[in-house]
Amino acid sequence: MDDRAKALLKALIERYIADGQPVGSRTLSKVFDLSPATIRNVMADLEELGLIHSPHASAGRVPTPRGYRMFVDRLLAVQRFEVLQPSEIREMLPAAEPSRAVSAAATLLSNLSQFAGVVLAPKRAQVFRQIEFIRLSEKRVLLIIVTPDGDVQNRILFVQRDYLEQELLEASNFFNHHFAGMSFEEVRVAIADELSSLQADISRLMQAAVEAGTAKVDTDESVVISGESKLLDISEIASDMDRLRRMFSLFEKKTDLLQLLDVSSRAQGVQIYIGGDSQLVPMEDVSVITAPYGVNGKVVGTLGVIGPTRMSYERVIPIVDITSRLLSNALSHNQT
Repeated sequence: MDDRAKALLKALIERYIADGQPVGSRTLSKVFDLSPATIRNVMADLEELGLIHSPHASAGRVPTPRGYRMFVDRLLAVQRFEVLQPSEIREMLPAAEPSRAVSAAATLLSNLSQFAGVVLAPKRAQVFRQIEFIRLSEKRVLLIIVTPDGDVQNRILFVQRDYLEQELLEASNFFNHHFAGMSFEEVRVAIADELSSLQADISRLMQAAVEAGTAKVDTDESVVISGESKLLDISEIASDMDRLRRMFSLFEKKTDLLQLLDVSSRAQGVQIYIGGDSQLVPMEDVSVITAPYGVNGKVVGTLGVIGPTRMSYERVIPIVDITSRLLSNALSHNQT
């Protein structure tokens, strides 16, 4: 593509994002000092390259997923973030409460972008600082896990016999003395030798704690979504019931989102996934913009915005980027 073709493609996509209507040669001729005939020839070349296409019998053209990919990778000029000052956003992410900060980040992304905000929460209890066992009833024990960042997580253990308070205290003390600062996976490896000196019943209780700590987290707990209803305001999604049904199925099941966000956590910086261009996005008219966030430099999750392919990428990209940085700062600050 020469510079003229790139400039026309960029102008066409920006106009389509703004108006949502197919863009014709006459419209572009008002922007460029070129005749409609010359513009039609260039548009024909762009169509042959698979970057634009003509919907129905319209004389105008709209971007294809491949055209959007070209646009975001090579033609996009990202704007400075000026929706809110960083200090204002920082106040919205409560550093003292990590789980609330994650939920607040999803809401913030949705409010700033006017699309759906999504956050893949940190994997639960990768490392623990302290645990405690509390008797609930004859066959139920509450396992309290305190993570290094101060987050408190609870699990209910179903046990085979009634434990005395002294036994539960002994198990807690042993666990904290020998394993604090380790992950439950590391504890699983070390546990056989360490537990040989304990009574069999106490050993079983602590093994149950390890199983609970390493158990697969339910998708509903690990993916936080905010602002799905905002997508009802997007005409190309709301006007098609089948498309709307598939969109909300995506939010309800969450498994596709979990896969996409998990892949994103292994990438650096902002990533843009465009439906029809990326197999990770199950709908052609949907784009997902993500960025990883971390604690003290270690990536622990991903956040992003889900919206139509016809979104203002230059505005949404910095929203995702700065929110990931601020959530990382909030979670890292909480460790100090």
